[in-house]
Amino acid sequence: GDVEIHARSSDRLRRGHHGDKAYGSVILCVVGEADGEVPRTDEESVPQMVLPYSGEIEVRYRELCFSTRYPACHSIFSSLSGLAVHSWMSALQAERLEQKAALIHARLERCDNNWEDAFFITLARNYGFGLNGNAFERWAEQLPFRALDKHRDDLFQIEAFFYGLSGLLEETFLEQEQEDEYSLRLRKEFRYLQRKFEISRKMDASLWRFLRLRPDNYPHVRLAQLAYYYQNGDKLFSRLMEAETLPEVRNMLSARTSFYWENHYTFGHVSRKKEKTLGERSKDLIIINTVVPFLYAYGLHKANERMCGRAGRFLEELKAEDNRIIRSWSDIGLPVANAADSQALIQLQKEYCDKRKCLYCRFGYEYMRTVKN
Repeated sequence: GDVEIHARSSDRLRRGHHGDKAYGSVILCVVGEADGEVPRTDEESVPQMVLPYSGEIEVRYRELCFSTRYPACHSIFSSLSGLAVHSWMSALQAERLEQKAALIHARLERCDNNWEDAFFITLARNYGFGLNGNAFERWAEQLPFRALDKHRDDLFQIEAFFYGLSGLLEETFLEQEQEDEYSLRLRKEFRYLQRKFEISRKMDASLWRFLRLRPDNYPHVRLAQLAYYYQNGDKLFSRLMEAETLPEVRNMLSARTSFYWENHYTFGHVSRKKEKTLGERSKDLIIINTVVPFLYAYGLHKANERMCGRAGRFLEELKAEDNRIIRSWSDIGLPVANAADSQALIQLQKEYCDKRKCLYCRFGYEYMRTVKN
């Protein structure tokens, strides 16, 4: 039969379980405090087992659940051994890679098991660098990859595909910017390609976000860089999976744009000439969030332990990410030496701290252990 757990015996009555047939199979009720009989649905009593606990444990647990300070368990870190911290961080890093690998395999199924397509969609999502991540993924999922492959030798036609499907060439959207000869040529080319390949869908341009974005991160610029990747990155996924060193990977991720975008951030507005390349820190974020998870997922797929190990090595060689989550842990004295550590802490915050799953966390467990008997 089933075992039911309550803080008090009366909780079964208060929640109406005694009258619910779904709870008729309960053979034991485990309680912290026996404050009455536990009736079964047939009016018989359910045996009880009392598990008493210190009131201090409940106080500690509530501190973890309702603390407004992050992390809630900050006070115990000075007493933790290096081994305890390292072992939990290693487990969190592995957990995050496994979670990302599962997402990749789900995306792979939607791409008819085409690894190159799934990789480009993931790359596009991470090119949104947070704010536009969902928009880039939605845009990339609409790309007709086999049609694009037929025009891979022509950057202008790839841009026509990319901007046309993004909705940024729509007249209603361009009214907010300024039409020019280049955008008109792109629109004309996209209409031709639409008819040629019978493309009917395209994205709503209102999904793109511009507020609080630096011009270098505007969707127009990122799409131009992705178009450059696509033209020059035939079998990019395969080549990245074979790369043995980070410098090789960074070199493959070097992106430029067509000449037009060197003095534009949006259509029609001329800006000071500047080559729009991906910065080294941005490349590293792409490696952390795209290349490394694919290395790990593909290594699992191929049963190639060396490839999975390379994914972990790359994380250990890369600098730690710098964001609010990482700074919060650094401030309480937790060492964050590399991207493996920062990825572990992001996993900790998202899957344990935010969900208040402190009892499943080794740091939370240590916090509870500090209760004085």
